[in-house]
Amino acid sequence: MRDRYTITERLDHGGMAEVFRGVAESMEGFKKSVAIKRVLPNLTKNQKFVSMFLDEARLSLFLQHANIVQVFDISKTPDNAYFLVMEFVDGCNLKALIERQKQKGRRIDIGHSVYLMIECCKALQYAHSLEHPETNEPLGIVHRDISPPNILLSKNGEIKLVDFGLAKANSQIESTEPGVVKGKFSYLSPEAASGEQVDHRADVFAVGIILWELFTGRRLFYGENDFQTVEQVRQARVPSIAALNPEIDPEIEQVVRKALARNPDDRYQSAADLGDALAQFLFSRRMKVTSRDIAALVRDTQVEMMRKRSAEPKDSLIDALILDEMQKMTSLVDGNGAPQNATSEGSMSLDPSAFIDTSNWVGEMGMASAQQPPSRQQQQQQRPARPPAKPGRVNGPTTSPEIESLEQMLEPDRTGIHKNREGKPPPWLLIAVIMVLLAGGAAAAVIFAMR
Repeated sequence: MRDRYTITERLDHGGMAEVFRGVAESMEGFKKSVAIKRVLPNLTKNQKFVSMFLDEARLSLFLQHANIVQVFDISKTPDNAYFLVMEFVDGCNLKALIERQKQKGRRIDIGHSVYLMIECCKALQYAHSLEHPETNEPLGIVHRDISPPNILLSKNGEIKLVDFGLAKANSQIESTEPGVVKGKFSYLSPEAASGEQVDHRADVFAVGIILWELFTGRRLFYGENDFQTVEQVRQARVPSIAALNPEIDPEIEQVVRKALARNPDDRYQSAADLGDALAQFLFSRRMKVTSRDIAALVRDTQVEMMRKRSAEPKDSLIDALILDEMQKMTSLVDGNGAPQNATSEGSMSLDPSAFIDTSNWVGEMGMASAQQPPSRQQQQQQRPARPPAKPGRVNGPTTSPEIESLEQMLEPDRTGIHKNREGKPPPWLLIAVIMVLLAGGAAAAVIFAMR
């Protein structure tokens, strides 16, 4: 039996989806908090995008790790609205934590920063090493989008990666197209920014970027526009951390520089290797960092987030409509927790046909090689002009030209008498008027009855 879901609040929104906090209630009455990701309606009209979203969901169902947000369910409605039901992480993301520390005129402590990235490396090593559940062949998963917004921190000090939406598996039916850029530009690897094939070492580079930014309090690759940012990533020129933060230890700077090597062969060859180097630094410097230290930072950030959220307007009507959609959801996951094909019955295994090439699709930052949906203004220019609304009537949603033409023919004027397409009185009305003048009201009544 599938769970019933109730929305309690809106958490966040991006270019592809919006996220809500909700409650899942089973038929037996058991309840738990969940995060519900809803794909934006304008995107679900495109089958390729829907396939990309389902790819994320299918991969996520097989990722079972303490440092990765768990996916519980994939659902859709009869109107083709797609939902991803995930583990709810009560806390904040790393981006919010960084901003809170800047607001207080601080940087996150070096030891805390290293600890955060060690936990991320654990999650990445697991995902990079994941094997096909049936063939035991490596899936070759690469996150591609390691960035502060995708690193969630709980109020208990847990660190979890989320959103494998741009993940690439070797089991994809097509390889990535050269020259296409995906992911958040500031956290791309040089090979990804050049449109080349990437592997797990691209994620190692992204962890290096985050470490550099945590230690300096600045953005590493951040141009005046997206194209400048991509060019900076391609060149991969890394300024000295010590020049920006005199407190930095030369040993940890060397670790970061190796992670940020422009040539993938010169980097740490796995997330585990980078994690080990970071752990060795903490051990050699006798730095004791635990989840309790992270929890204290998260709780402080949560207070500020709640203050800001309380001042935001509530989208009660929109949320009510979304909740109504959710009552019609059909799970795409079978009773054993395995994903089903969205277009056919039965279970779906991880084979090449289960994945598509996402190289033509945008990252959250919005650089697209794909054709964007037409804007509202463009749609209006392509359609015939609608008649102005009459008093007491509100024009509804834009309809097809055929329906609009029919509406114009049958549009009643203020007297309630229909006009023809040219706006002239219909012939039967002229006849009725003449007969009223010649023969009296009885003849006119017959004409009205015949129309």
